[in-house]
Amino acid sequence: MKEYKIKVNGTNYAVTIDDLDESKATVSVNGQAYHVEVEGMAAKPRTSKIVQKAVPTSTTIPTTPTPRPASSATGEGAPVKSPLPGVVLDVLVKEGDVVKVGQKLMILEAMKMENNIESDRDGVVKSIVARKGDSVLEGDVLITIA
Repeated sequence: MKEYKIKVNGTNYAVTIDDLDESKATVSVNGQAYHVEVEGMAAKPRTSKIVQKAVPTSTTIPTTPTPRPASSATGEGAPVKSPLPGVVLDVLVKEGDVVKVGQKLMILEAMKMENNIESDRDGVVKSIVARKGDSVLEGDVLITIA
């Protein structure tokens, strides 16, 4: 049970939250009980939490990423995704260009900083999804490399 003192349009109220379950609550305002719905509350999952201890399998940590295959089994190509939300300032490649690991593909402005989007594999640019001036979200596909 939580108690609050609030003021609405110059009038003081004593509010007590008696019960809160998912998006419904029972509150008392100056001693009068009300059943209310609370907007914007997500239902809490009713599952138990399982915590596992991480046990390292080796003490060697690779210092450079291992390049992934250039294309998937279906031949669709592998996506290069935006690491954070931002605006595409420049596209440095075009469809059909051969690219190498580490080659700059795009420049993305995020939080007033320019970020280089680099290829994580060797391959050929199959498609360019994001164009100069586009706003992108984290995880959006920018380019596909086959």
